[in-house]
Amino acid sequence: MCRWLAYSGSPVLLEELLYVPANSLVTQSKHSRLGVETTNGDGFGVGWYSTTPAPGLFLSTEPAWNDRNLRELAAQTTAAVVFAHVRASTGTAIQQTNCHPFRHGRRLWMHNGLIAGFPLVRRELALVVDPSLYAEIEGSTDSEILFYLALTFGLEHDPPTAVARTVGFVEAIGRNRGVRHPIQMTVATTDGETTWAFRYSSEGRSRSLFHSADITTLRQQYPDNPALHSLSADTRLVVSEPLGDLHGAWREVPESTCVVARGGVEELHEFRPRR
Repeated sequence: MCRWLAYSGSPVLLEELLYVPANSLVTQSKHSRLGVETTNGDGFGVGWYSTTPAPGLFLSTEPAWNDRNLRELAAQTTAAVVFAHVRASTGTAIQQTNCHPFRHGRRLWMHNGLIAGFPLVRRELALVVDPSLYAEIEGSTDSEILFYLALTFGLEHDPPTAVARTVGFVEAIGRNRGVRHPIQMTVATTDGETTWAFRYSSEGRSRSLFHSADITTLRQQYPDNPALHSLSADTRLVVSEPLGDLHGAWREVPESTCVVARGGVEELHEFRPRR
């Protein structure tokens, strides 16, 4: 399994997300509190939006805590939308093309979880990917197949429906192959303006996921906390586990939920697969 964060709001140095918090993502790469594994050292990735239409990507098979280039990049790069991910492989190779986030055009995608019985169903799933997209698949992970299935089912036009169709399809194929609980996922995707995050599993016991409380409310509760006053009111974070211990700053995303964050407005909707 893995740990990830999705940030949107005022431009921030990457190190403020990746290194500075008490339970930063780099800390989670070595000492995760809520993950299935304590260590997520099978590579990492950061995606961010800057001055070009497509987001930037930095991927590495090094453990995040041990990568000098990541620290240098994080100290110099500012962005208003950031996706970051530390990986614990569920069996696929440790290679750059298997590191998240994955990118297609303006869109980023990252995943924590697995398709159960993936070797049994991989071929059936891959054959449904749109032929115009199939050649872009570079790695060997179930996470990347999920991304390209979602693109095939309309991710660029209607992300909640596309992900619902993807999950419904994966569950149908898995159960036809005798897999009792075919999918486990927390997924995030963005086009650089809106972020969608999903918490779902076939067994109803999904991996951890949290979203940040409203910054304005937190400022009122903690008037002497300078970190809260440096962020804009539209700042939003969705994370695998809280980045710190500030009381009231984090709310657990309920089971079978889609979080939509755009321009400081955050909405939670029920998520159900579409068969």
